[in-house]
Amino acid sequence: MPVEVESKRPVIDELGREVDELVVNIGPSHPSTHGVCRIIAHLDGEIVVKAEPVIGYLHRGIEKMAENRTYLQVVPLTDRLDYVGSMYANWAYCRAVERLADIRVPERAEYIRVIVCELQRIASHMMGVGASGADTGAATVFIYAFEVRERIVELFEELCGARLTYNYVRPGGVSADLPDGWIERCREVVRWAPDRLLELDRLFFGNYIAAERMKGIGVLSQSDAIAWGASGPTARASGVTFDIRKNDPYSVYPRIDFRVPVGENGDCFDRGRVKVLEAIESCRIVDQALEQIQPGPVAAEGLPRLLRPRAGDAYDHIESARGSLGVYLVSDGSPRPFRMHVRSPAFCNLQLLGLLARGHTVSDLVVILGSLDPVFGEVDR
Repeated sequence: MPVEVESKRPVIDELGREVDELVVNIGPSHPSTHGVCRIIAHLDGEIVVKAEPVIGYLHRGIEKMAENRTYLQVVPLTDRLDYVGSMYANWAYCRAVERLADIRVPERAEYIRVIVCELQRIASHMMGVGASGADTGAATVFIYAFEVRERIVELFEELCGARLTYNYVRPGGVSADLPDGWIERCREVVRWAPDRLLELDRLFFGNYIAAERMKGIGVLSQSDAIAWGASGPTARASGVTFDIRKNDPYSVYPRIDFRVPVGENGDCFDRGRVKVLEAIESCRIVDQALEQIQPGPVAAEGLPRLLRPRAGDAYDHIESARGSLGVYLVSDGSPRPFRMHVRSPAFCNLQLLGLLARGHTVSDLVVILGSLDPVFGEVDR
């Protein structure tokens, strides 16, 4: 059974009253937990007194496995971290390798990386917004969101032959150049998508029922967002104007004009709507990158098949769809990483669940979890 009653016992609340507290297990096999997550919910009637996320059901030991693989062989492992946004994990890892080994990436490859990762941001956000629609009973929203996601996944399939785990971004560049006609097809998609995204915005966030289900629910203050180390749309929905693409610019982002959407109330409504607005900005970024990209090599020349970076360590981070995604590498001079650690934004944002759910109903708990947009491949690693 996905929802199991564990125990019922009297407890004393903050006012000194005796209440019957019900402890319920939700998950780990439950569609509302957005993956293999177990939530221990302490309830007073239907009100959440305490919510404890229990993770580890999707732990693959990726960071430890990296110690027994060459630097190039680690790339497919990173696909399995945030499997809704695999391009990001590829890129964050490769940037750390390139910093460690002093590898210079060709300009065309940098543009391609920006293009595919902004497309990935749109696809990832459509998964998040579509799931939030399903959580609130708006199944139509899921279909609208997946129409946009499907168009992007088709571009990825044409680019590298895969629809979910891509193994496309490599140390020193990317695995292959853009196919003939791909730029024109990509431009068509990113110029079609904004109107569809605005329609999705009106359909879902302009709906009275959705507003009632999401506004004022799971409010995260700006100070709490900063104190808890939140990042990405989760933090920006609370008014935190932090985006690595702006605050610590990398690749060719300084050449591109875009804005960073932020919310005001830090509730489930703002966390969802910020994703839609970010997807529209990503369309602008891709369109500009397609205009600026020039012919040239897509991989650094002269790289040995077995990289042996200098002994030392390196850290690099990028702005993924969930926030600040970082990779820390330690080299001992051998062809394999001595240590690897991933700074997972999904893991850091998930810790907010107990804070945000307290005092809300069980149905609100589901909506709050979905608004944090966790991907448990990255949470558990």
